[in-house]
Amino acid sequence: MDNRLAAASRPGASQEAVEAHYDLGNEFFRLWIGPDLIYSCALFEGDDDLASAQCRKLDYHIEAAGAAGAASVLDIGCGWGALLNRLVSHRGVKRAVGLTLSPSQADWIHHNPIPGVEVRVENWRDHKAEKPYDAIISVGAFEHFCHGGMTSAEKLQAYREFFACCHRLLVDGGRMSIQTIAAVAPLQFVPSLIPEKIFPESEIPLIWEPIAAAEGKFELLALRNDADHYYRTLRQWEQNLTACRDQAVALVGEERVRDFQQYLRVSAFAFKRGHICLLRMSFVKR
Repeated sequence: MDNRLAAASRPGASQEAVEAHYDLGNEFFRLWIGPDLIYSCALFEGDDDLASAQCRKLDYHIEAAGAAGAASVLDIGCGWGALLNRLVSHRGVKRAVGLTLSPSQADWIHHNPIPGVEVRVENWRDHKAEKPYDAIISVGAFEHFCHGGMTSAEKLQAYREFFACCHRLLVDGGRMSIQTIAAVAPLQFVPSLIPEKIFPESEIPLIWEPIAAAEGKFELLALRNDADHYYRTLRQWEQNLTACRDQAVALVGEERVRDFQQYLRVSAFAFKRGHICLLRMSFVKR
């Protein structure tokens, strides 16, 4: 299907667009994001190594969503399942359900089964629950809910649809924690590499759009901007990829590795200069 037609059918990244990035190969990503396969901004304290900072990030969202000890938690954009694993293995959650559009990510979770964890290759718009979840967490998925060329009104409507869906899926008084990259102001220039080769059919929100879209459905409890944490995460990923470059080239080819190195450098620069930021937001259902 033509990318433009796929994007037009539903706002944001189609499954084909998601697969183009996340299905490059689990071993490729393991080389440089780490063996736990956590592909989002870490939460550093002091001289943390990346693995410790990623674990702290998971615990931060679990606490922010009030998910510890819950009967059921939904993870929208679950990646390779690190948060699902943390929820059931360390934080007393009885059932954790993850949604992804990447078959490779789902296969990874299926081949490393954990009691209490369920993963579905499913768009959040299509998800049905037998009964409401006690908490919802979404880390690094919000960036894929809109695509380039959408007007501000169209983007807000797409984000409102997401919050309305979460409102339906969550118990009364339940909490939700979201992590997303956001633009501080309308971006004047985005290198073509990122929308064309790295994250097709995706566009990050403006810093105010998620909060405005949640109005009426959720109350904002906490907000933090951790742009410096994403700069540090990206620089570590780039160093890791450079250190294992020959192995990476053997897996995905020279051009793809070069593209990823450039994307990591460009993104780190954008966080450093304050063009984009990293939002961690927690909400309570109204």
